[in-house]
Amino acid sequence: MLCPRQSTSTPLVLHLSIVTDSAKVIRSFSLDSSGTQPQSEPCIMVIFGATGDLTKRLLVPALYNLICDGLLNEHFAIVAVGRGDMTSEQFREKIGGSEDGLRNFHTRREFDEAKANELLSRIHFVSANIDAGDFRKVKEEVAQLDAKYQTGGNVLFYFAMAPKFFGILCDTLYDAGFQDDRGWKRIIVEKPFGTDLSSAQQLNKEILKHWNEDQIYRIDHYLGKETVQNLLAFRFSNGMFEPLWNRSYIDNIQFNVCEAVDVQGRGGYYDSSGVLRDMMQNHMFQMLAYLCMEPPGSLTADSIRNEKAKLLQSVRIYDRNEVPQHVVRGQYGPSYDENGNIAKPGYRQEKDVDPNSSTETFAAARFFIDNWRWNGVPIYLRSGKALWKRGTEIVVEFKKAPEAIFRGTEVDQLEPNRLVFHIQPSQGIELLFQAKVPGPSLQLQKVDMRFSYGDAFKASRYTGYEVMLYQCTRGDATLFSRGDLVEAAWRIAQPILDCWQSTPAGDAFPNYMRGTWGPPAAGDLIERDGRRWFEVVTPDVLERSPMFLGADPLLLNSVIMALRPCSAEKGETILRHGDPSKEMYMILRGEVDVFDKHGHLVKTLKDGEVFGEIGLLMSTPRTATIVAKTQCDLFVLEKKDFSRILRDYPQFAEAMIAVAKDRYDLIVSNEELMAH
Repeated sequence: MLCPRQSTSTPLVLHLSIVTDSAKVIRSFSLDSSGTQPQSEPCIMVIFGATGDLTKRLLVPALYNLICDGLLNEHFAIVAVGRGDMTSEQFREKIGGSEDGLRNFHTRREFDEAKANELLSRIHFVSANIDAGDFRKVKEEVAQLDAKYQTGGNVLFYFAMAPKFFGILCDTLYDAGFQDDRGWKRIIVEKPFGTDLSSAQQLNKEILKHWNEDQIYRIDHYLGKETVQNLLAFRFSNGMFEPLWNRSYIDNIQFNVCEAVDVQGRGGYYDSSGVLRDMMQNHMFQMLAYLCMEPPGSLTADSIRNEKAKLLQSVRIYDRNEVPQHVVRGQYGPSYDENGNIAKPGYRQEKDVDPNSSTETFAAARFFIDNWRWNGVPIYLRSGKALWKRGTEIVVEFKKAPEAIFRGTEVDQLEPNRLVFHIQPSQGIELLFQAKVPGPSLQLQKVDMRFSYGDAFKASRYTGYEVMLYQCTRGDATLFSRGDLVEAAWRIAQPILDCWQSTPAGDAFPNYMRGTWGPPAAGDLIERDGRRWFEVVTPDVLERSPMFLGADPLLLNSVIMALRPCSAEKGETILRHGDPSKEMYMILRGEVDVFDKHGHLVKTLKDGEVFGEIGLLMSTPRTATIVAKTQCDLFVLEKKDFSRILRDYPQFAEAMIAVAKDRYDLIVSNEELMAH
């Protein structure tokens, strides 16, 4: 089994403390010099498709956050348009008064009844179909509310409907005369914007028939997340990083969007979409553009979007024959219980999914940006459903320092420095580097500096839509896609779609079990380049082990920093019955078989599972033999490292003694727990 030399030091965790009066995110919720935030502009917001889940789950909670934060203008009202015979009072009760409404979907720590009622009082429902007659009713309602709320004729149209309705909605709004009135008119269209390049081009043509490009706001709520917005602020406001932001210093960049959930009953939609359309072509390509674009001339919307367009146009486009060399696809199969019975269904067994579906629920790709800054630097993208954890991260991996200078010391391997942007569920930035371990000899230990939005700023968790709605009312299109940006992204994705269309997966699917890391081919893709996916272990992953369930965040972070990568070949014995206990293992990728002392197979452990916890608690002989059923990548936590963590943070030792008794029925002394 291949493992790097273990450090003999207590993990050193450095926390980057940030003290600030004002949190400035580029053109979004910024504080001006007097400490006040400008409100949204006066307007009437017309939501088409208001009876759908998007309005209830995301739009109304986002507006509620804005009104709670004092960012929603008092000259603001909502016209909710949908099919169904109900009054405004009935719609308000449905969207906000019931337990299945705002009270359930709000994201704040406490529910403010007065603010909720204030928002709901501004919502007015109009029952309408998409035709000129019904839209005249909508126009009359808008006119009445405009006079009541004094919004200056400003109207924001939100298309919370399927893309097939975008064109006819634009036509009908024009026919109803909305373009002729005073004030500004802006349209927000939801994703997906097209299903391929030709449909996106046709959709652009339809919505721009009567409306100008500067009136169209193509939304991607991912760009409303603070960490995504902070990519620009981080790069261009910190002089120590931008000079390193090129092929001379950066070895590779990894984008990871990992979802633990499956298709959640949306099989009908997802089976005509897939992860390439649903995640990569829009969210991930947008993040890629922000991270790798050239510095803009200014932070105006057009300057930023011009550079994003140039970046996406520089991404190498593969032909169909090149796609299999650079892109891997996958589809999850069922998971099984210890008796071999299906515990949860595979994708092909989901409701409304074709039993022979070739739709991908996972994809991993290697791209190249053919420009001066990034020439030769591989950009890896990976995303999937029904995986082992939920997490979105961007990992910038710098080139390693020369190891020759450490010749003759105890250091035989250097880790690359990494800059990690945590997008969700936690939002923050982490810098991983190496430092000398205290002591007489030269040994290195991986350490980190971490900035967390939750720790640094007192802010409620947003849905991501607050920023987008706020910016649209103020005419700021920075975080919205322009037509050429959408088409540039589709040009990258189109050859991949064409290749997969011409070579259906068939019997090759499913190729990964739900709850795992995805298909092994994804690991092979990056390992052929001599690299590895950098797996970001989050506290919730550690908490799958009874030992760390509910543990203090400081302890969990210290343990994560002490984890070391290992690999085991198929058939290799990892632990042997009777051997002394000295470590715990977490399976990154692969499967291991557990045998009792008689050599009988007890069970098989898979990706994301943990074994050997007792080895951290006490040095007793192993009670089972563990053999790699497949080639395995693992994380290992040595007892000596865990003991040092407890010596460094003695307040956690008592809790671990209680865990040993309550969850493992073991009596462990403080001395034994902290012993080498």
